[in-house]
Amino acid sequence: MINDFIEQFTYLGIFLILFLGGLGAPIPEELPVLAAGALAHEGYMRWWVALPVCLFGVLAGDSVLYWVGHHWGEHILEWPIVRRVLTQAREHALMEAYRRHAVKTVFTARHVMGVRAAAFLTAGIARVPFWKFLLADGAAALIGVPLGFALAYFFTDQLEAILHDVRRVERWLTLAALLALATWIAVVAWRKSRAVARNVDEGVL
Repeated sequence: MINDFIEQFTYLGIFLILFLGGLGAPIPEELPVLAAGALAHEGYMRWWVALPVCLFGVLAGDSVLYWVGHHWGEHILEWPIVRRVLTQAREHALMEAYRRHAVKTVFTARHVMGVRAAAFLTAGIARVPFWKFLLADGAAALIGVPLGFALAYFFTDQLEAILHDVRRVERWLTLAALLALATWIAVVAWRKSRAVARNVDEGVL
């Protein structure tokens, strides 16, 4: 679905998906970046436009999260939707990390899916200077985003083969899981029948 959306709206599609992912939507950042690289390889986009759009989309979403945290401060922690992403334990850990190593925390959080949104929101709450936040986030993005884009651009054919193999492995794993589940249900049913038979025998005796 993500690939179809990007193919239809090209550059705007890439930006919107990365922007929403940066705001915490359940969209892995790597997917639209890989899709952009593959589409650039196929000639649907110009790589020298698509790559900056990817970077801008990533940094725009991150910056909005920062400013939301900076503007509302700790009051935003009262929002239920925020608490789902930023639990109290995660909040305390991130605040302590920002007090000690703000730049390192931002840089590391950019590469940890599932922590990114909470970390950037907390950076605003902790009042990390925006220039410092943007510098660390931008440096991290300049490593991860071009790398993913280049992998898809130069190895599009191999990527398709890898994905095909992954799907095949997933089918075998699913089959194995179903067989294991069926075996477990059969064993449980057999044990229960044995227990019932034993109770009946004891009652008769």
